[in-house]
Amino acid sequence: MRAALALALALALAGAAAAQTRPRPSAPPAAKAPEKEAAPAPAPDLPAPYDRDLLRLSEIIGALSFLRNLCGSPDAAEWPSRMRALLDAEGTTPGRRDRIAGAYNRGYRGYAVSYRVCTPSAGEAASRFIAEGERLSIGLAGRFGG
Repeated sequence: MRAALALALALALAGAAAAQTRPRPSAPPAAKAPEKEAAPAPAPDLPAPYDRDLLRLSEIIGALSFLRNLCGSPDAAEWPSRMRALLDAEGTTPGRRDRIAGAYNRGYRGYAVSYRVCTPSAGEAASRFIAEGERLSIGLAGRFGG
């Protein structure tokens, strides 16, 4: 899952290397103020090939964070922790982090506006999300895991 990070790092390093190999003018120091080197450009926010599934998984984790807490499930505290771990692993740029967190928030809010108490349908939704999240996780690890 680090292909995007490796590409971004390679592009950033290439930009830094190009800046270092640029010939400097031979003007005497008294004739002209010394040039300041430009700061390297930030790493591009390129989408990874697995982003669609990753964002869906984030949305599922958000829904489960709300629903499992609402229903008093013993694993309720695990879901926000799983999201923090996902953000730490995949939130490599501010834009990417915002997209992942936004998907989580959509999942959470989508059920927060619908449910005030735990109902059988809330429990069923949580069960379906767990199954879908498991399928996505296995698929992501199988296709893109290192």
